[in-house]
Amino acid sequence: MPEMEMRFWTVCVTHMFLEVYFLIQVALIPVFIREFGLSLLEASFVATIPSLFQLLMNLPAGFLADRINAKYLLFTSMVVEGLSALAISQTNNFWLLVLGVSAMRVSSAIYHISGLSLISRLVKQDRMNRSMGSHNALGSFGAAIGLLSLSIFLSTTGWRMIYIFWSVPILVWGFVLLRSPQFHTSGSEGNKSEKRESSGRLPLVFSTAFLTFLVAIGLREVGNTGISTFMTAYLVTKRGLSEATASLIFGLGPFMGIAGALNGGYLGEKMGAKRALDILMLGCILSLMILAGSAQLPLLVLGYLLYAFFHNSAWSPLNTMVADLTQAEDRGLSFSVYFLIEGLIVSVTPPIAATVAGFTDMWYIFPFSIGFLVACLIVFQPLFHLRK
Repeated sequence: MPEMEMRFWTVCVTHMFLEVYFLIQVALIPVFIREFGLSLLEASFVATIPSLFQLLMNLPAGFLADRINAKYLLFTSMVVEGLSALAISQTNNFWLLVLGVSAMRVSSAIYHISGLSLISRLVKQDRMNRSMGSHNALGSFGAAIGLLSLSIFLSTTGWRMIYIFWSVPILVWGFVLLRSPQFHTSGSEGNKSEKRESSGRLPLVFSTAFLTFLVAIGLREVGNTGISTFMTAYLVTKRGLSEATASLIFGLGPFMGIAGALNGGYLGEKMGAKRALDILMLGCILSLMILAGSAQLPLLVLGYLLYAFFHNSAWSPLNTMVADLTQAEDRGLSFSVYFLIEGLIVSVTPPIAATVAGFTDMWYIFPFSIGFLVACLIVFQPLFHLRK
């Protein structure tokens, strides 16, 4: 296997391990409500507070990604992830659990900015969409096996065991990364004068096209976070399913995400990232309409699987657009700004959606999310005419 390809797949496997816990926290919201005696608003803090930690880490992670060899940042993300999981498995206090999940979100910021900026430098432009699709497919696979194993542990030993179970391979992989060859990037190879020049390029990152893109991303994240945070709570409280069954249904989404990620890479390569996003956003909106209007559980599950497919298909074109709309020497900073906006929205949305559900009904998370996704699709349209 060529050296560049080996580096690429090493990053992808790291992404798989990182995403194992990504959806477990929100899937466990009904369990946390019962075990810690929480209200829906209080339970939303398990999504909000960790996202704030990730938000604060995004810009420092972008700074580090352009200056430190990627393998050390990937190693750090794995060690923080694994140790946090061990700490969560032992806590009996909800706020210590939130702190442990927050440490996991810090590791996510370190990984995503260093990993994606590295891929954008390793891969040729004409293969960017397909490569991002493969990267996201491995992440979806990690989230899928995490949720599948959660449904097994909920039915047997309890939720805490899943944090112990996955921490071992994650920590082992971290030390495999530490012993791997150097991942050379433009940030690690450049001289000091080049780094000084890059550090002064912040205004150039904020082109009109990139700013429009960030506004659209913000709207998209409001819509998606409302659904992802409270989907299992909806299934348990409104549809009367058990926590294990709700977790199992929720876990089918990332399996669809594997196909979706590959589909997003293929569509982006064939028709361009912008046109692919328009189609995929429309698919998300229509599938949520099916979810909102479904009276039968099989139709609801079908709508959710379609939504998961289209939602995960969008990640590859989105990541490609960050690379398309910015310069190579600013890639770490560009991805950090991208994740900064995403993290800010993910942080504030759960309590807002919980408040809407609390004053109305849990079902209203669907029109809440649909409205913001429609707004996102509208804001995306000027990108046809803007250039970086």
